[in-house]
Amino acid sequence: MSPVHTQDFWLFGYGSLIWKPPPHFDQRIPGYIKGYVRRFWQQRHTEGDVVWGVAYHIIPSKVKEVQEYLDIREINGYSIQYTPFHPADTSLADLHCLVYIGMPDNPQFLGALPPHEVAETINASIGPSGENREYLLHLEQALKELSPDSHDEHITDLARRVRALTPPLRSSRRQFASDNALRKINSTEEQEEIEKEV
Repeated sequence: MSPVHTQDFWLFGYGSLIWKPPPHFDQRIPGYIKGYVRRFWQQRHTEGDVVWGVAYHIIPSKVKEVQEYLDIREINGYSIQYTPFHPADTSLADLHCLVYIGMPDNPQFLGALPPHEVAETINASIGPSGENREYLLHLEQALKELSPDSHDEHITDLARRVRALTPPLRSSRRQFASDNALRKINSTEEQEEIEKEV
């Protein structure tokens, strides 16, 4: 097996962290966690389900800074859990990762809704980081690029439904991750400035 930092801080990202990585990482590994599903009504445990995303190894001297940054970025409506991470590259060892998971006991939890209602909500919603529609389409593209196995039918279905509700994104909007090289951020301040720009 290839050497991988295993005693340090690893973070699993399954949403915007796939294409908007945290600052101060020195390794990025595509893979998945088991026992979860990705839903736009937050979290549900179902045996055998997997969620694809990316594990980031955070430089040891920057762990505290990155955790503080992520607590601001991710903590609203999410709880911190640790879970095994399985790299797509099977020559790498499994890792133990921190992950932010949406739980049913938070105020933002909607629960299961019919897919057309979820699509309508996504299409009409805008948050501090931008349009939820754009987030969904970025996520769909990012998942296609992770691994031949990282397809998520729920995301593909929602993206199809959202596209049917509105015209295509204007060309003046941000490009998908596939149009730009993954940008490595060197500080939490730089990341916050980038997020303000978009």
